[in-house]
Amino acid sequence: VQLQASGGGLVQAGGSLRLSCAASGSTSSINVMGWYRQAPGKQRELVATIIGAGRTNYADSVKGRFTIFRDNGKNTVELQMNSLKPEDTAVYFCSAGRYTAIYWGQGTLVTVSS
Repeated sequence: VQLQASGGGLVQAGGSLRLSCAASGSTSSINVMGWYRQAPGKQRELVATIIGAGRTNYADSVKGRFTIFRDNGKNTVELQMNSLKPEDTAVYFCSAGRYTAIYWGQGTLVTVSS
């Protein structure tokens, strides 16, 4: 499975960005897709996941501001990020879980200026 993420960039605090990730290759039986992020000097952390037909899970820090979407027909997952804060600055990685394997995209940088 290959994952290609896009949509990062520079935005002012309070603004919005939408990240997109497209899966290709052996995409059948992908069960979970999601987004993680890694800020400078910090460990990678979960942002949001979507499982199967649409069960979602969010980090407490993004609940109410971020929304994850999945299009199973197109094998894409998107992350709508609203009310962005400087602490959301990080490299965002999309991920996909298929059977016992986890796949990662290359990361896209999101920078939120104050």
